[in-house]
Amino acid sequence: MAKKRDYYEVLEVPKTATTEEIKKAYRKKALQYHPDKNPDDKAAEEKFKEAAEAYEVLGNEDKRRRYDQFGHAGVGSSAAGGDFGGGMTMEDIFSQFGDIFGGHFGGFGGFSGFSGGFGNGRSAQRVNRGTDLRVKVKLNLKEIATGVEKKIKVKKYVQCKFCNGTGAEDGKSYTTCTTCKGSGIVTRITNTILGQMQTTSTCSACGGEGRVITKKCIHCGGEGIIRDEEVITLNIPAGVMEGMQLSMSGRGNAARHGGINGDLLIVIEEEPHPELIRDQNDVIYNLLLSFPTAAMGGMVEIPTLDGKAKIKIDPGTQPGKVLRLRNKGLPSINSYGTGDLLINIAVYIPENLTQEQKTRLEEMEKSANFQPTKAVKDKIFSRFRNIFE
Repeated sequence: MAKKRDYYEVLEVPKTATTEEIKKAYRKKALQYHPDKNPDDKAAEEKFKEAAEAYEVLGNEDKRRRYDQFGHAGVGSSAAGGDFGGGMTMEDIFSQFGDIFGGHFGGFGGFSGFSGGFGNGRSAQRVNRGTDLRVKVKLNLKEIATGVEKKIKVKKYVQCKFCNGTGAEDGKSYTTCTTCKGSGIVTRITNTILGQMQTTSTCSACGGEGRVITKKCIHCGGEGIIRDEEVITLNIPAGVMEGMQLSMSGRGNAARHGGINGDLLIVIEEEPHPELIRDQNDVIYNLLLSFPTAAMGGMVEIPTLDGKAKIKIDPGTQPGKVLRLRNKGLPSINSYGTGDLLINIAVYIPENLTQEQKTRLEEMEKSANFQPTKAVKDKIFSRFRNIFE
């Protein structure tokens, strides 16, 4: 699968662009690659879709914020892997963004220079859209490190199987609207002092759908949707973070009368690890050494995302030292590499000593090597200075 281009690059706008500038840039691209202007040109059609997909994200404040933070994965791009995303169809574009061009639903309105209007004669019938659904998914650090497949059961509106989502009994009990002749819009011509003016509006008789149900489906009451449960498989990519929101296009609530389904929004919740602490893509472990181990060195066992591992402690290891295991952290959601496992060293000083232990420590304290040199003092205290500076 080809890697998706940056949405700002697609619309040729800077990341600081305002909403109005983004809208203007999309309008320019859509007009340039519009199918009526480029008949039978597959390359232009793909660019037309690409521009619409970019505008769908950058033109929405919430989606733009997630895209700026997490890239394509944060807004349901298939670049994240798994089932997220899926792209936009031409019908989606016509129905969602036609108003940008000043025309009625799905059309470029007055752009009559393009084959008599938008979409090669496509009807301006209204296409309903289902609402989005939001679910929360809990993941542990191991699942976040590798990515995971989750199956969830979602209560949602689905297409009525008895009428195939039409709302009409047997899917056939409807007729073309006589008011708009199936177009979904009504055109009126008004005489003014400036001459005749033509206006279009949504047909009130059919609600812009172009057809009228003559006998409603008894199972869905004519809505074309019913309440049900669906088991959905989520393929969560590696590297996601707490609060990150992914989306699955078309897996939300079904729309009335066979329209466009809403999206399923997946909010990530991160379960705390009993021993490891996450810091962006790095993982931190606080290791408490005994005094003898810190002084003499040795092998100690620590937890990692892959299980237990043994590391070597050098003799004379000081409290506050940080050991780093490269690439033992979490992967970046945008494939920018993998974090590290950071091991913070602390040394346990016994609070209760026997008289024999005290005597031995007193003897050791008199030894020359138990008194830190100035260089050692400076090295230890520099860590504290860095904390407060």
